[in-house]
Amino acid sequence: MRMLRRLPFLAGLSLALLASGCGYSEDEWQAQLSKYNKLKAEKDDDDSKLADAQAKVDALTKQLQDLGVNVSSMKANLDDTQKALDQYKERAKQLELIKERFEKLKAKLDTLTKLGLTVNVRHNRMVISLPGDVLFDSGRETLKKDGKDILLKVAAIIKPDPQLSARDYAVAGHTDNQPLAHGPFKDNWGLSLMRAREVLVFLIDPAQGGLPNQHWSAAGFADTDPVADNSSDDGRQKNRRCELIVLPSVEEMLDLKAITQQ
Repeated sequence: MRMLRRLPFLAGLSLALLASGCGYSEDEWQAQLSKYNKLKAEKDDDDSKLADAQAKVDALTKQLQDLGVNVSSMKANLDDTQKALDQYKERAKQLELIKERFEKLKAKLDTLTKLGLTVNVRHNRMVISLPGDVLFDSGRETLKKDGKDILLKVAAIIKPDPQLSARDYAVAGHTDNQPLAHGPFKDNWGLSLMRAREVLVFLIDPAQGGLPNQHWSAAGFADTDPVADNSSDDGRQKNRRCELIVLPSVEEMLDLKAITQQ
C-alpha cells in the first residue's frame, strides 16, 4: 500500500501549497514544493515501470498462446504497486523460460515436418502426428512398410539427440467415429490401443527404432479426441492417426502450474 498511502498526503500537500497565507517562509515553501515534486515523480516512475512490466507479460502471453500454450492471464492485486510490479516481473521471467523451452524443443522436432509429419502443441503438450492411413491398413494394427519407414526416420532424429532421447513420450492411438464392423478388437478403443502399442513396440525394438524403452508408454483414445469433423471423408482421415506426445518434465509442469494460477 506504499503508493496509496502517499496519495492523501500528496493531495493535502498540493492544496496546502496552493493556499495563500499558509504561514510558510519562501524557503520553506520551496522545500515543500520540492518534496511534493519528488514524491509525484516517484509515483509516476513506479506507475511507468508497472505498465512496462504488464505490457511485457501481455506480449509474452500472446506469443505462448500463438505457440499453442494455454496461459491464463494473471490478475494482479493493483492495490499495492510494488507487489504488482514484482508479480509481473516474476511472471515475465517464467513465461520467457517456458517460451524458450518450447521454441528449442519445437525447433528440434520441426525436422520431422520435412517427412510430411505435423508438429504442434495440443493440450499444452508438443505433439508429433503420424497419419494412421500411412501406418496401417483399415481396421488393422499391423504396420505397413511405409509406416515402418516413417517411424525409422522419426527414431533416427530422436535417438542421436541426448535431449530428445532423454524425454518421456506417450504414443496415443486415435480413430474416426465409424464403428468397427468386424475384427478382433471389438471396438475403436481396442483398435486405437493396439495401434499405439504397435508403434511403441517398433520404436523401442533394438533391431528397429532402438529408442530407450523406459521413456515410452502407450494409450488408446478411440474417437474421443478428434482434430477434424468426422462428417467428411477428409475429416475422418485426419482423425485416424497416431501421435507421439512429448510429455512435460517435472520442472515444466511446476512452471506451468505456477503461471496459470489466478
